[in-house]
Formats: sequence, C-alpha cells, structure tokens
Amino acid sequence: MRKIRWGVLSTARIGLQKVIPAMQQGRHCDIFAIASRNLESANKAAAQLGIPKVYGAYEELLNDPEAEAVYNPLPNHLHVPWSIKAIEAGKHVLIEKPIATSVSELQQLMNAAKAHPHLKVMEAFMYRLHPQWLKARELAQSGNIGEARTIHSFISFFNNDPQNVRNKPEMGGGALFDIGCYSISIPRFIFGAEPKRVCAHIDFDLNFHIDRTISGIIDFGHRTSDFTCSMQLVRHQSATIFGTEGQIEIAAPLNPPFDQPTKIFLQRNGTTEEIPIEVCNQFTLQGDAFSLAILNDAPVPIPLEDSLANMKVIDALFESAWKNSWVTIDQTQIKKFKLNRNLMEHIMKSFIRVLIVSISLTTIIFAQGLPVASPENVGLSSDRLKRLESVMLQYVEKK
Repeated sequence: MRKIRWGVLSTARIGLQKVIPAMQQGRHCDIFAIASRNLESANKAAAQLGIPKVYGAYEELLNDPEAEAVYNPLPNHLHVPWSIKAIEAGKHVLIEKPIATSVSELQQLMNAAKAHPHLKVMEAFMYRLHPQWLKARELAQSGNIGEARTIHSFISFFNNDPQNVRNKPEMGGGALFDIGCYSISIPRFIFGAEPKRVCAHIDFDLNFHIDRTISGIIDFGHRTSDFTCSMQLVRHQSATIFGTEGQIEIAAPLNPPFDQPTKIFLQRNGTTEEIPIEVCNQFTLQGDAFSLAILNDAPVPIPLEDSLANMKVIDALFESAWKNSWVTIDQTQIKKFKLNRNLMEHIMKSFIRVLIVSISLTTIIFAQGLPVASPENVGLSSDRLKRLESVMLQYVEKK
C-alpha cells in the first residue's frame, strides 16, 4: 500500500523532536515538505530531518498539489484558522491538541469539515493509539478490577520561560489547554461515557496571566475522575484507574519509552501483576492510523465529535473556576455564559476603575495640598492597570 504525502505547518519543537521522526518511520507516511514563516528555520529543520521540500510560507505548502495531508502543530490559537485553510485547500489535517480554544471555535472547524466530507480531520491525541492504554481500557471495562469507579491523574512539569507559547495567553497558553486536555480525555476514553458536571480550581500566574495549575473533579454520575495539571511544578506523570476489586496503574501515561518495552500494573487480591507492553512509538502509530483512514476512506480513530465532547468539558472547567461552583456540561448553558461575555467584561473593567478612583480619593484626603492623585502616583501605572484588568478578565478571555 502506498504512502500518504505529508506536509508540516511550522517548525514547532514537538514536530521536530517527536512527531516527524516518528512518522518518518511509519509504513504509510511520507513527510516530503515543511513550511515556516522563517525560511531559514524551515531549511534548518529540513536538513536535520531529511525533508526534501521547504517553504517560507504556510500558504505555499497548502497550495502544493503534491501535499495530501497536513500536520498542524502551530500554537493553539492557530490550530483552527490554519486547519480551516488546509481543508479549504483540499488537504486532510492532523491537528495537535488542543484542537481549539473553545467550543465555538471548534464548531467553526467542524462546519468546514462538514463542507468537505471526503477529507479526514483529527485531533492528535496520540496516547489513545498506544497499546498500554488499549490494554488498560480492556482491563477496566472487562471487570478485572471489579467495577471501575474513579480515575486519578497527575501531569506536571516546570516551565517559567516568558517566551514559551505555553506562557502566552494570547496564543492559547495555560495548563488546562496544554496538558489538562489529556486528564479530561483519559476518563472519557476509559469509561466510554461523557461527564455530567465539573468543578475546578485554578492557580493563576499573575505575571504570565495564564492558568499555571488546575485541579478538577469530573462527575460521570456514579463514577468520577479527579486530576491536577501544572506547568510550574516538578515533572511528574501518573494515572491510576480504581475499581471495587483492584486498580490499574499507568506509570508513563503520556510519554512511554519508544525504544524499550513499557508496562502497566494490575493490582488485585493483594498482588501486583506487571503487564508488559511491546516496544512501539505512539506517534508512529498515530501517523499510520490517520494515513490508513485516508487510504481506505475509513473513519479516523478520534472523530471530531469526540473532540467536541472534550472541548465542552474544557469550557466548563474554565467556567467552574470563574464561578467557583459546579458547572453542568450543557451546551445551552455554555452558550449563555459566552453571550454574557461583553457584559461581564464591562462590569469588571468598571469595578477596576471604581477601585482606582477610591484609592485616589483616599490619597487626596490623607495628603492635603498635594496634586490630585492619579493611578500612577498611587502605585498603579498603566502597565499595572492593564495587568489588573487582565487578571480580572482571565477566565472570560478564555471563552
């Protein structure tokens, strides 16, 4: 069977270090082109990875008739717009997670995909193709730990680089988008069900204006999942599925080794069984699975409807943290919250300005004879004012 001709949008690190080398090892992937807005970067990446064709603009790659499929690892805020452009150019698209930054944005992508039903579009949740997770789901759903009732996951690393896209809110940065999306997807995959409501707490970084740590509870009715994800804690990954008679531990849930076997642990009846998992690269499996869906005109492993369900939970978690309460995962409620965005923004900006006026009046009273106080001479420079507004608007801007 022939290989699909792939082009890559951008020289993002995940592509250069993990995804492209893995896809080059696949049976059905031919990475023949890479594009960057910086031609020098594209040339360097192409030389490093042995990619024959280089473009200094994304549009040039999309206009190449040889390109059948595109891998999009651009910053989060560019996932949807450039994927829509790729679809309109007649390309199949594999999009890095998170596929979008809101339900409404994802719906735009889905509308574009529906207008071109012959094209395949998928979110790159590579972990779902790894045999350790297929085995874990099989064990959980077949009664090996009794009734699977709760899942706990913890994903963290430390990144305080101000230039990193993960720390830029305008580019879709933050822990929930970057790694929290996994902690939502995992229980949905294992339980084979959709949650009813969520509750979340966010630790907000006042310098970067992003959610640096989020902890949440996802309620599936008679089953639950709880998680913590952070971009400013020591590096750690773990996931455990708890049942009425045992538990399943996945020691390396997202980054299992690709050059040696991995294992999962099944604990029951006071004993622990190590279950070996064959050597594989989840990114190679992902690329081949998507390519085969194209070649066979078959459904992709992760349909856009699944991505939409995941995005609804992400939106609800942001809303929960903002409201400090449980939020039901209901599309009507999510839309209602979004429609009130401008009103909430106006209220919060008004609050900030009232606060500034109050500080100014207080300063005048206790400093008679001084010039009328301004935000600057009471310690609120224009930069600090903008930061205050950004802090107040953090969760609304996520919507």
